[in-house]
Amino acid sequence: MNVQLPDGSLREVPDGASLADVAASIGKRLAKDAVAGKIDGRIVDLSEKVPDGAKVEIVVPASEAGRDVIRHSTAHLMAMAVQELFPGTQVTIGPVIENGFFYDFAAAKPFTDEDLRSIEQRMEEIVKRDLPVRREEWSRNDAIREFERMGEAFKVEIIRDIPEDQVLSVYGQGDWKDLCRGPHVPSTGKLGAFKLLSVAGAYWRGNENNPMLQRIYGTAWADKKELDEHIKRIEEAKARDHRKLGKELGLMMFSHFAPAMPVFLPKGTLIYNALIDFVREFYRRDGYQEVVTPLIWDVELFKISGHYENYKEAMFFSEVDEREYGVKPMNCPGHTQIFAHERRSYRDLPLRIADFARLHRYERSGVTHGLARVRSFAQDDAHLFVMPEQIEEEMSREIRLINEMYAVFGFENVRVALSTRPEKRLGDDAMWDAAEGALERALRSHSIDFHVNPGEGAFYGPKLEFQVTDAIGRPWQLGTIQLDYALPERFDLTYVGADNAEHRPVMIHRAILGSIERFFGIIVEHFAGAFPLWLAPVQAKVLPVSEKFLDYARGVAANLKQKGLRVEADESNEKLGAKIRQAQLEKVPYMLIVGEKEVEAGNVSLRKRGVGDVGAVSLDELAAEARELVGRRSLTL
Repeated sequence: MNVQLPDGSLREVPDGASLADVAASIGKRLAKDAVAGKIDGRIVDLSEKVPDGAKVEIVVPASEAGRDVIRHSTAHLMAMAVQELFPGTQVTIGPVIENGFFYDFAAAKPFTDEDLRSIEQRMEEIVKRDLPVRREEWSRNDAIREFERMGEAFKVEIIRDIPEDQVLSVYGQGDWKDLCRGPHVPSTGKLGAFKLLSVAGAYWRGNENNPMLQRIYGTAWADKKELDEHIKRIEEAKARDHRKLGKELGLMMFSHFAPAMPVFLPKGTLIYNALIDFVREFYRRDGYQEVVTPLIWDVELFKISGHYENYKEAMFFSEVDEREYGVKPMNCPGHTQIFAHERRSYRDLPLRIADFARLHRYERSGVTHGLARVRSFAQDDAHLFVMPEQIEEEMSREIRLINEMYAVFGFENVRVALSTRPEKRLGDDAMWDAAEGALERALRSHSIDFHVNPGEGAFYGPKLEFQVTDAIGRPWQLGTIQLDYALPERFDLTYVGADNAEHRPVMIHRAILGSIERFFGIIVEHFAGAFPLWLAPVQAKVLPVSEKFLDYARGVAANLKQKGLRVEADESNEKLGAKIRQAQLEKVPYMLIVGEKEVEAGNVSLRKRGVGDVGAVSLDELAAEARELVGRRSLTL
């Protein structure tokens, strides 16, 4: 029989050949490297038989699919090691996640760092055993019976939720077995480039009323080189962690009286306000009108908008005068009231409304994370009310604006996703067809490559999601543009057209930086706390060589403050070397050293962050350079 290879060529193989046989027919190296395969696009084990005429691809470790197979198989390897070392421990689920995997265990006691090292060593032993990994098909009843015999109560609970007539796949290696869809590597000897990273608590099925389990996180890669590079990225990420740097640099704090609600300290507030001022510059240029809206609204507003039905689990509520009020989780329902408060003409459109009001969303304590997932935040949030024929022009404007703003921070590689209609949504299919089509046309008009996220749109409309990559290669989803026909309909919004008839506007929801809090955390890590001059809370620090030059240092600081710089003078009793080290720890862009010769010349000796000693400069020269760098928001000094 013949099979078709990825390059379109045909290869003759014996009847009943497996994917492993196909790999062997192509070459010994490929047969040795193969970890799985694809038949007509479906990823399967190498042992899978190939039908005549099928399109076949051999999956190797260095591919995306290959890494997923390796990570899934390494999760099984870890679970086997855990149960060998800690008899009586029950397994639950062990999925692949970005760059790794985890497995949840019901253990008699929490795992320690020493336990992780022991588990890793046992995993290495199992790899050396080179145990064949086999797939078996069981009936649901047989699976329940067998896993009950094994004492795996959590697995039995999972199986009981599966329809009775479904055949289940079970993977085994040695005497160890687990319920799993697969595919997996053909033997444990195919694994090896892995590391266990951490352990954490996790509720069974994410429900706080269920038992607490032990979750072990790990990572696995095609080879040791890839693993080492990933571990290096992890260490770099730890050094850049915004929670760590935010504390060290005095940017923000949290209080147990307001969990998951950040408090920005003076230096952090300077950066926070600079980000908002940055956005406002573009708003003024592009004809946005900024508004201030209430934080609390009668819940009737959210019932009309659909948020009460679709979003109330994430909202905070209060009662006033025996009426229920909701703390707003987003601005769009309130902005409909601004549109509706006066009669609108087609000449008024597009109407671009911007709002930096605080928003509040309930996030479970288990998922809050620094500034990345908070309960109180603001967005560079805007809503555009447009005529249908203005949609593509406004979408194009927003796409250009997003790329322009991201470039300021060095985010040049922007990926775009089109998220389409979710299962739970407002409106009919015709409305969604129109909205999704408009977004797709806007992307194609800019020749933007994009991928589709089926079912990931908002309940009121599809959206574009913009993802950037930071300085160490990590992806971050930032901006969104959402096209909404539903809210104008639900609030009966109209404008008078050129024909003197009433028409329904379309609403565009959009945020570019997104949550200011989250973006703040991202750029702390992107710049590793060493902010460009325009964002740095302290742009220059004057370092007197000794106390006798302190008055001159104070005068330099005062002079530069008048010229518009954010300057501090170091008035400590430390030696100059210690003052320089402290300024470096604070990541100050300009260090201005003043001693006897600087006093005599009326200048400063300039030391730049990341550059070193520059030499003597006058205060006017320094201020002019700083103004020029700040004016164009330069990323370098």
